[in-house]
Amino acid sequence: MAKRKMPGGMGGGNMNNMMKQVQKMQQDMERLQSELEEREVEATAGGSAVKVVATGKKIIKSIKIDPEVIDEDDIEMLEDLILAAVNEAMTKAEEMVNSEMGKITGGMNIPGLM
Repeated sequence: MAKRKMPGGMGGGNMNNMMKQVQKMQQDMERLQSELEEREVEATAGGSAVKVVATGKKIIKSIKIDPEVIDEDDIEMLEDLILAAVNEAMTKAEEMVNSEMGKITGGMNIPGLM
């Protein structure tokens, strides 16, 4: 019986190498998932009047507000500062995740990984 070659030159050795790479990528992604719970980003608004710390998992860890920006007659300004700092923290967390995932996947865009 004649041996059949895999289409596209994908012999058994190449397939084994590819599977090893996929397994390593999966292990690296699992490691990254747990690291993201510990990694933090910080964002500020209003010249550091409001500071927000979030994890790589996009969980807000803390919000610090400089007492000098608390004005009972202008609560909306404080709300806007908090909103801006939170949104910036979420953006930074997303950028951190994308950067780390790019290192693992070699820049391949694989939807649904994180």
